[in-house]
Amino acid sequence: MTQTKAYAATSPTTPLAPFSLQRRDVGAHDVQIDILYCGVCHSDVHQARDEWGGSTFPMVPGHEIVGRVAAVGAEVSKFRAGDLVGVGCMVDTCRHCHNCQDGLEQYCETHISFTYNSTLQDRTTRTHGGYSQQIVVDENYVLRVSDKLDLAGVAPLLCAGITTYSPLRHWGAGPGKRVGVVGLGGLGHMAVKLGAAMGAEVTVLSTSPAKEADARALGAHRFVVTKDAEAMKQERNYFDLIINTVGSNIDLNPYLGLLRLDGTMVMVGLPPTPPQVGIFPLVGQRRRLAGSHIGGIAETQEMLDFCAEHGITSDVEVIAADYINEAYERMLRSDVKYRFVIDVATL
Repeated sequence: MTQTKAYAATSPTTPLAPFSLQRRDVGAHDVQIDILYCGVCHSDVHQARDEWGGSTFPMVPGHEIVGRVAAVGAEVSKFRAGDLVGVGCMVDTCRHCHNCQDGLEQYCETHISFTYNSTLQDRTTRTHGGYSQQIVVDENYVLRVSDKLDLAGVAPLLCAGITTYSPLRHWGAGPGKRVGVVGLGGLGHMAVKLGAAMGAEVTVLSTSPAKEADARALGAHRFVVTKDAEAMKQERNYFDLIINTVGSNIDLNPYLGLLRLDGTMVMVGLPPTPPQVGIFPLVGQRRRLAGSHIGGIAETQEMLDFCAEHGITSDVEVIAADYINEAYERMLRSDVKYRFVIDVATL
């Protein structure tokens, strides 16, 4: 076992604080990673404060991990010491169900071992995430990271990047397709960058006119203020695909009305209560309301390679570990462009 410094939540109501945990010894198929950077996801706040229920403490959050391989097990074939690697939202799955066999591990039918606030496949050993100096992960759930990109900006790709890449790819974003992005935060700004790089026409749908300059700088071709009733009317039946990244409760029905025949709105934000959806906006143009959950290991590697090829990283503000509680509060105020990333050297 290796003693590792970390930051942890010890209860839903106390600030995160320095913590020490033990990482397992390196097994035959394991990769030991010295963590360099870890992104701060909105879901970290939800789970550290038990806002979704089921949280266990102490909890070391963090599932947007970039680091360097420190050691590998005797049977490891994919990585060697010194490689730059990443770890995303999961560190194991059952590997045997139909979805795992099809490379869709994020939809494992048996048990997903999430990177933190979860258990390994034994259903007993607790997992702890990337707000820490080191992590040990089975090689099959480790991703290769290019040295062409800024590593701090790569970290959020392991969640925000794949969360938006997967639905864009699955629903065929590309040349000739009209893609709308609802919300311009950590997820939304990645949807804009990735959709534009895929060749789609990208429109940001935002309540705030002040975000137009940022949206266009990120690669958006168009910008619509959703509080402008006349502007929304002009967009009816326009989009092939809408990626909805908003994590709060909003009325989805006006956005459904913007979809063309057979258009799809995909939910990747996680509102705290179920949305109310009218049937008529759906049946009128055979529209679809769908959801999407991160990506499988192969697709996540594909996303990282795509980002390396196109020079895409997340826009980040790098912070010291002891700034994490203030970062949480700022994130809740949407006071970040667009993702906080912990410099783990500050631990």
